[in-house]
Amino acid sequence: MPRLDETNLDEPANSPSAPGPREHSPLLQGPLEQGPLGQGQDFGSRVELALGATNHLLNSRNSPRYVAHVLQGVTAVATKLERTTQPFTGVEPAGMKARVGAVDLDTPLPDTAAALQELEDVYLRDAVYFHDPKYAAHLNCPVVIPALVGEAILSAVNSSMDTWDQSAGATMIERRLIDWAAERLHLGGSADGIFTSGGSQSNLQALLIARNHAVAGLRQDPARAGLRLPALLDSLRIFTSEDSHFSIQKSASMLGLGFDAVISVRCTPDHRMDPAALAEAMADARSAGLVPMAVVATAGTTDFGAVDPLAETAALARAYRAWFHIDAAYGGGLMVSGRYRRLLDGTRLADSVTVDFHKTFFQPVSSSALLVRDGSMLRHITYYADYLNPESAALADIPNQVDKSIQTTRRFDALKLWLTLRIMGADAIGALFDEAIDLAARVGTVLAADDDFELAAPPQLSTLVFRYRPRLEEGERLSEDAADALNPAIRAAVFASGEAVVAGTKVAGRHYLKFTLLNAEATLEDIAGIIHLLRRTGAGLLQAEVAA
Repeated sequence: MPRLDETNLDEPANSPSAPGPREHSPLLQGPLEQGPLGQGQDFGSRVELALGATNHLLNSRNSPRYVAHVLQGVTAVATKLERTTQPFTGVEPAGMKARVGAVDLDTPLPDTAAALQELEDVYLRDAVYFHDPKYAAHLNCPVVIPALVGEAILSAVNSSMDTWDQSAGATMIERRLIDWAAERLHLGGSADGIFTSGGSQSNLQALLIARNHAVAGLRQDPARAGLRLPALLDSLRIFTSEDSHFSIQKSASMLGLGFDAVISVRCTPDHRMDPAALAEAMADARSAGLVPMAVVATAGTTDFGAVDPLAETAALARAYRAWFHIDAAYGGGLMVSGRYRRLLDGTRLADSVTVDFHKTFFQPVSSSALLVRDGSMLRHITYYADYLNPESAALADIPNQVDKSIQTTRRFDALKLWLTLRIMGADAIGALFDEAIDLAARVGTVLAADDDFELAAPPQLSTLVFRYRPRLEEGERLSEDAADALNPAIRAAVFASGEAVVAGTKVAGRHYLKFTLLNAEATLEDIAGIIHLLRRTGAGLLQAEVAA
């Protein structure tokens, strides 16, 4: 049997002639006998299969193969980016489903090159490319290269962030980044936190802590001290604006409170939560015998980028002894902004803050964090297991991150942000976000001056909500109902063309289009081109309707 150092890296590792590991493998020990192995394979053939498979394991012996094969993948992506001229191909779900469904997953391809060629057909060709300046739909950002270096490293080393004995240095890097973010948010010296999979999980964990904190307070009442958790949840209420993220309602449901435990508070015309309406809603709840559990302010709403009045909402939360959470999944990038940092004034008053680094820090998904002003509050989600994170480890100051997380196995996603900060610096990240915000302001001016479009509100961060509602020959605008039917059709037609990708939403029950701008290299001319495409598509649909 050939030795590994005689291996030809171009030879398929799963081919019958592929060299196996070193000659004295334990897999070769034992009798070659017939057994219940299935499909007519004897023990010997299974050993040969295992020998070939070990060539795919990442270890010191296979490191040359690792480099060669990963470089093939990186080259495939780089080549695709160089040749891609629009954000999407317009492929339809049925065609994509048939193509992927035709793949025989039980029969491997001969080598990595063949697999990547197949991947071009089932993924790369029809992926939605966020780096393209004509992608202007959701809160998906183009990613920075230092973060991709981190992604490659963390995937290969594969640290699991639950316990110290699985993550050592990774634990300390994550903790240092949590301290850095808490400092940027002015949360104080007792702050702590944890990386999460995204804003929805961060919001869920914040509200779980808030719920358990509120329940602990209720149990101070002797009449409630012996009640089980379900009996204590019925009176708890969460207050948040009508424009807040849907994860607040989902979290309430998952926490046993129910969707109707979330009281929606009206906004002012600029789509920020109205403090007067919040005060009224909280007073009404208290009068009805309900318990204000939490107030959730949003720093960057998904549609309008609105930042709620943080100081005023914090004061009301404090007056009712409610937990004050800020969902800054979108607006968290303002903490490194050179021009708009003031919009986050008030985060120091929060009990907890959500930040998504994979939105406005230009990181690959997933990379998010939950920060809490008082680190001891994380005890509300701590659970000790003798086989993983025994309480004795906590008493010995062994830093097991699972003590702070609602996840167990968790990726070292913090490494991406760490390398981004070490290679680019925080100011450079902020400059990218500032460019996106400035571009949105310029596009807002263009749309406001265009008689064919209606802007729902002036931009506040990097989103714009608008609709195509041209004036007809009679001089009157297209009717509200006709615009409602037309704008979703425009969005669908543009998406099907693949020339651009824009989002859609509703405002006061009416259909609108939406730009979300996060590409610092996109220009006003790029977005003007999308506006022209929307106009041309809308006019064509109207003309076709008249002709019909």
